Amino acid sequence: MKKTLCILLLFSSFLYSNVFEVGANKSIKTIKRAITLCKTGDTILVYKGLYREGNINIDKKIILIGKDFPVLDGQKKYEVVSINADGVIIQGFKVIRSGSGSLEDVAGIKVYDRMNILIQNNILEDNFFGIYIQNCKNCIVKNNNIKSFSKEEQKIGNGIQCWKSDSIQVIANSVSGHRDGIYFEFVTNSIVWRNLSTNNIRYGLHFMFSNDDAYICNIFKNNGAGVAVMFSKRAKMFNNQFEENWGDAAYGLLLKEISDSYIVGNKFFKNTSGIHMEGTNRILVKKNIFESNGWAMNIQASCMDNEIVNNNYLKNTFDISTNGSLVLNTFNNNYWDKYEGYDLDKNGIGDVPYHPLSLFAVLTEKTPSTMLLYRSFMITLLDKSEKVLPSITPDNFIDNSPLMKSLPL
Repeated sequence: MKKTLCILLLFSSFLYSNVFEVGANKSIKTIKRAITLCKTGDTILVYKGLYREGNINIDKKIILIGKDFPVLDGQKKYEVVSINADGVIIQGFKVIRSGSGSLEDVAGIKVYDRMNILIQNNILEDNFFGIYIQNCKNCIVKNNNIKSFSKEEQKIGNGIQCWKSDSIQVIANSVSGHRDGIYFEFVTNSIVWRNLSTNNIRYGLHFMFSNDDAYICNIFKNNGAGVAVMFSKRAKMFNNQFEENWGDAAYGLLLKEISDSYIVGNKFFKNTSGIHMEGTNRILVKKNIFESNGWAMNIQASCMDNEIVNNNYLKNTFDISTNGSLVLNTFNNNYWDKYEGYDLDKNGIGDVPYHPLSLFAVLTEKTPSTMLLYRSFMITLLDKSEKVLPSITPDNFIDNSPLMKSLPL
């Protein structure tokens, strides 16, 4: 009986909703006029064309649909679309040329203190911020293409920004050219899934003070400084790709003051440093591929109780680096392509423990200019001597069960 009643109520809501058509050849010429005329639950269908209406404020629960990507132009003066009602759906628009400002976070589409918002299948170009979710709950940002063309970090905002929000889904978006591709601050219980974040000025993904979030199957490629995760707990980072993030202060993934998190099934390829860890505790780093990085992992002495297990280390200049002698992390069952041990009992595990921290890595951490001697005969000789009689590298920086073959990850 209850189920039947719910269906009848839903049907009746559609029965009494209206569709308002907006276009040059329609009786309603502007989106603002259509918003004025419509009521809660109505749909506005906007036909192809150029709409310069200043700031479009949506203050009712409506569905706003663009047909053939009508262009909403902010003329470099206005926030293009402001959402100030729950349950709004906006899709199918090309939103361009928002205003900008140092005191206000102006966006192509911005949601203010609302819930149950869906923003999908839009194109956003040349906006200060692309999509901005402010103090919201249960919102979805899906399948949007977001681009900016600024060259200076100070003159551009982030592609997708979420602030002080809960249960946000950022799914299958493409973001490029912004300051940070995706930025989370004080965001909880949210997911970033299947996004492509490339060629952003600073970070492909940047999140701070955000707990219990998941980052799954994303690609972060060729961003200024890679990805940064700071001051957060219980982050889950699964099956992402961190690629070609090069620079003096660039990382595939920077972890700073992070605890009780998972980094599983990711690929770190051609980064200055695959993972750089500072103040990072109780992290499981498992089944990742570190390939062709400058440093696969840089684990600072401030890190403890991290478990690095079942990873592949392939063709990295340095597999591991650190700035101290105290080792409070464990390495087990990893594959190291630099390992030269043997396996007499044929169980797939090396009979001789492996010390992944080379003497040259220690010297380079203390004196970066020693990189000039990389691949020289003297350094090769020192590394070989250190493996036989360790004196500078910590004795307990060791994988007691190195794998003889790489894992099929």
